[in-house]
Amino acid sequence: MVAKVEITIKMSRKLHGKTGEGKMKILILCTGNSCRSQMAHGFLQSFDENLLVRSGGTEPAPRINPKAVEVMTDLGIDISHHTPHLVDEYLDEEWDYVITVCDHANETCPAFFGKVKHRLHLGFEDPSHATGTPEFIHGEYIRIRDLIHETFRQFYNVNIKDNL
Repeated sequence: MVAKVEITIKMSRKLHGKTGEGKMKILILCTGNSCRSQMAHGFLQSFDENLLVRSGGTEPAPRINPKAVEVMTDLGIDISHHTPHLVDEYLDEEWDYVITVCDHANETCPAFFGKVKHRLHLGFEDPSHATGTPEFIHGEYIRIRDLIHETFRQFYNVNIKDNL
C-alpha cells in the first residue's frame, strides 16, 4: 500500500500525559515495531526535538531491523538505540496523535478510550518482505524510508509545526 500524503487534521489543543508534560505526544504503531514505525519515530524526532515521540508494536520483534538502522544512518539519523515495545505499555497515557503505519496494526490496534486527540493511519509497505537481489532489497528499504520521510514531513508541517 502506498502512503496517503494528503493530511488535513489541525491540532486544536495539546494533551498532557504522564510523561513529557507540556510536549506534544505522538505514538507510532506497527506490528513488529522494528522497521517502519522506528523510521517514522526517528524522522519525527529529527524534525523537532521538543516532540515526545514513542513507537510500539502489536507483536513487537525482539530487536530493531538492522536494514532500517542502516538506511536511516545514511541520512544522519541514528535509530540504533531504539528498541521494539509492546503497544500495551502506552495504553494508560494520553496522546495527541496515535498513528498506525501498517494495515495489520491499524486493524488490531487496541482502543485508547478517551486518551487520543487524533488517530491516523498512514500505511506503508513492509520492506522486510522484499525478495530479490541484495541491491533490490536495499532499494526497497530506501524507497519506503523516503516515502515515510515525505509523508511524516508533510504531517509535521501541516499539523505540528505551528501548534507547538
